[in-house]
Amino acid sequence: MLDQVLWYKQAARNWNEALPIGNGALGGMIFGGIKKELIQMNEESLWYGTFRDRNNKDARKYLPVIRDLLWQGKIGEAEKLLSMSMFGTPDGQRQYSVLGDLVIQCFGQEEQVSHYRRTLDLETACATVGYMSPKGKFEREYFCSKPDNLLVVRLRCNQEEQIELMAYIDRWKYNDEIEMSKDGMSLYGSSGPCSSEGIGYHFMMKLIPNGGTVENIGQRLYAKGCNEVIILVTATTDYKDSNPRSICEERLKKATQKGYEELKARHVADYKSLYKRLFLDLRGESLNHLPTDERLERIKKGGEDLDLIAMYFQYGRYLLISCSREGGLPATLQGIWNGEWLPPWDSKYTININTEMNYWLAEKCHLSECHLPLVEHLEKVRIHGEKTAEQMYGCRGFMAHHNTDIWGDAAPQDMWMPATIWPMGAAWLVLHIWEHYEYTLDQAFLKEKYHLLKGAGDFFKDYLMMDENGYLVTGPSTSPENTYRLPSGEQGTVCIGPSMDSQILFELFTAIIEAGQLVGEAEEEIQCFKEMKKKLPPIQIGKYGQIMEWREDHEEVEPGHRHISQLFALYPGHQITKEDTPEWAKAAKKTLERRLSYGGGHTGWSRAWIINLWARLKEGDLAYSNIKELLKCSTLINLLDNHPPFQIDGNFGAAAGISELLLQGEKDYIELLPALPKGIPNGKVTGLCAKGKVTVDIDWEDGHLVSAKLHIGRDGEIKVKSKDKIVLKGKKEVENEILFCKVKQGETLEFIRACK
Repeated sequence: MLDQVLWYKQAARNWNEALPIGNGALGGMIFGGIKKELIQMNEESLWYGTFRDRNNKDARKYLPVIRDLLWQGKIGEAEKLLSMSMFGTPDGQRQYSVLGDLVIQCFGQEEQVSHYRRTLDLETACATVGYMSPKGKFEREYFCSKPDNLLVVRLRCNQEEQIELMAYIDRWKYNDEIEMSKDGMSLYGSSGPCSSEGIGYHFMMKLIPNGGTVENIGQRLYAKGCNEVIILVTATTDYKDSNPRSICEERLKKATQKGYEELKARHVADYKSLYKRLFLDLRGESLNHLPTDERLERIKKGGEDLDLIAMYFQYGRYLLISCSREGGLPATLQGIWNGEWLPPWDSKYTININTEMNYWLAEKCHLSECHLPLVEHLEKVRIHGEKTAEQMYGCRGFMAHHNTDIWGDAAPQDMWMPATIWPMGAAWLVLHIWEHYEYTLDQAFLKEKYHLLKGAGDFFKDYLMMDENGYLVTGPSTSPENTYRLPSGEQGTVCIGPSMDSQILFELFTAIIEAGQLVGEAEEEIQCFKEMKKKLPPIQIGKYGQIMEWREDHEEVEPGHRHISQLFALYPGHQITKEDTPEWAKAAKKTLERRLSYGGGHTGWSRAWIINLWARLKEGDLAYSNIKELLKCSTLINLLDNHPPFQIDGNFGAAAGISELLLQGEKDYIELLPALPKGIPNGKVTGLCAKGKVTVDIDWEDGHLVSAKLHIGRDGEIKVKSKDKIVLKGKKEVENEILFCKVKQGETLEFIRACK
């Protein structure tokens, strides 16, 4: 039996040990206490305050002056002027907020208990707590239902009338208004400093007893003598619904009529419709008799646990399903799980890699619908990004800096020179539109969203400058979030033409050109982007044999920096490949080796990026060693990524990296087991997705492919690559490592190894 259950012998001692559940909109962190159960909750649209126009009115005036100073090499003067004229006014965006707590005080549990077990089942998205006491066997079950928009808890005992509890929902000192009924409780108010300056919310709970009684006492619900108690919790805001109260009341009314078993069945069916599409078995030794925290500790001491790695991969998929569902908002830095009123980095959308990394697994790991909240959010970014482009830069199109929020704020965030003035946020984000199309071939989708691709590109028609070599370059910009040193010893972060910017533009212009031809864009527009693409600076190799990070071969102040921005062209970009650009690939490898030799990969998301980079270089063993390092050094006992502090991007990025070991390719080819590590000699995966609307199943043994099935979703041609010689089953055996096939929609091709 494959490991699909996280489990523990003890309750969570703090937030970082709690177990996450969610339905895309509601999220809960389950602590599993015996006497006192705490479920800390979030609602995706509950953010602090309201939107503010923060565009700096002086930016456009001083932009030419700052550019002149940068061209002259007067970095300090440029940064001083930039800090006044181009930082946001005010400098900060709003933060993601907390919904509150569901607290359940269990009475009669003072005696010593035994056989405690806290679990999270990835196959059903249900959590449990169970234990034995002198009064009987107590069990709790928890899930967050997408179909019914509820968090549901069931408490029961195998002995009658043993459930006695006090329950309430709470927002601490941030409570606004509280209403009680006999079996329910509501909190409502605003997320801002006053009712007119925030998002209105409604947070509601209902208790349903089986036997016994329920009443409200003070501001608590008290159940006594029950065989079972079901707790229903829901919430929404006026950001999404004009009348949050009535929405919550209707949800609870319908849920009460359905009953627990129907609610659970609806939840599990909805969740499994996404989760069960992909199966991964790395055929490791089963260690599920050990608690998850002990297994993680075993890896930290040098042990192997392939089943835990497979479960960690599926956990990434579980988390994306739980925090990013169609029709909702994108996953923040923490998904939807945030327990702090002032969270790290505001728990927003950091778009100089972190938000993008959240969605690296979506298409390949068969969760395409979960990608759509990010795409839809770009419509909000466009609205504000057009104003920022015009008011701050005098440019057409739209842009965003290195952060955005629930309203799509595009103005500069923070007053931190290494990150704040970076003009590429929207350019990178819109590439997710093209990626979604490449996997799904959804023409209607591409036609509907093409204006976002082109709008992000239009900004650079006006923004780019010509350098002394005739190349089009950005500026002022940064190489997120790194610092360089000039020969004079002066340090700087703001610059002209960092490598990552040109690499993003290469991908953006390529996508606009190809998409434009598909949707019937005017030829003169397509030609404009072709000309700009030709004038982008080429990738350069520096004095250490590395890919240069800046336009000039500057020394890095921090050579082990967590960002590896100059390798965007390797991953998630496609400009560097081992086959087509071997010199660049060699330099990319040198870049990675150099970063790691200076202590790189010290944050969870950075280590996840490194896994993907090694996979793209077909260095499977190095990728595998970094998977283990991620688990050793940057993973909490609940398997959430630890930056530190907790950020969810490392979970998503690592899952994407594991998929890259097993499958790579572009629209016209699929490569099977391109970077299989020696440490994963045997395994099977079904349901991985490839570009061009193809689903792939692969079976391998002793480091070699046994068979692969390609389920075809289009007519056309396809090229299949493998390190092993393969043949199309049923055809004459022709030993080859590359096979060309004509394909038809709906057919399945099976390939087998031609010789051992």
